[in-house]
Amino acid sequence: MEIKEIEAKSILTKSKLPDTDYVVNPYTGCKFGCVYCYASFMARYVGKETSDWGNFVYVKTNANTLLREEIKKLKNNGKGVSIFFSSVTDPYQGLEAKHQLTRKCLEVLVDYGFEGTVSILTKSPMVTRDIDLFKKLKNLEVGLTITSTEDKISRFFEKDAPGVSQRFEALKELNESVIRTYAFVGPLLPSYINERDNLDILFKEIKEAGTTELYVEHINLSKYIYDRLKEEIKDETVEMFNNSKKKEYREELDRIVKELIRKYELKLKTGDTLYHKDL
Repeated sequence: MEIKEIEAKSILTKSKLPDTDYVVNPYTGCKFGCVYCYASFMARYVGKETSDWGNFVYVKTNANTLLREEIKKLKNNGKGVSIFFSSVTDPYQGLEAKHQLTRKCLEVLVDYGFEGTVSILTKSPMVTRDIDLFKKLKNLEVGLTITSTEDKISRFFEKDAPGVSQRFEALKELNESVIRTYAFVGPLLPSYINERDNLDILFKEIKEAGTTELYVEHINLSKYIYDRLKEEIKDETVEMFNNSKKKEYREELDRIVKELIRKYELKLKTGDTLYHKDL
């Protein structure tokens, strides 16, 4: 595992995502090393191969200092502006325990009196450490990525990420602390949840954790992601992933998702299941 401390040139970056204005990524690379991760393309920006994803993390030691200066360019204390932690790394991966860059950046927003929306997405229960700061931000939501209900499934596809059972516990703790939460069910893993019953259990457990809002996303099978997946999974499972490329397959999953949204009285934040090629 290569860990390098660097000084970034900027930290508050304009977003290309459809529902957020800016992104903050305190780290380049991610120790969790999820085999389906679209962010593995970031490897090329630091002279790595996509196959190296999960084996390096560059720590932006000046992230909070940069944010303290760059946040000043926002008018009206950022009212009407949305910031997302993080688009191409996990803001609460293991190194956050030592460097606390995500926490320090949140402290900057609190000190600044940021009045926009802050959204956080992670696979780590470490996120509950910062509940004290979450309560000081006016418009904040915290999301946990939930792709299965079984630790053995999450461990296989999400390598060094905390087990999904810990993420459910984090959702419960956040909800009990009256922090607005959401679940990110993405990507849909066809080797696991192509059966309605399994997806039903997943949505049921999200609701029981106290979370009622969620995103759902079909898997992105761009070539660089597909090539990484093939290195990790068996031939018959590869075929299951190939099915997700078919429009009729995705449409059937969309129908099941909407049915379960109604059944458990959940809210699909985007109105529809996300698909990378539509964004």
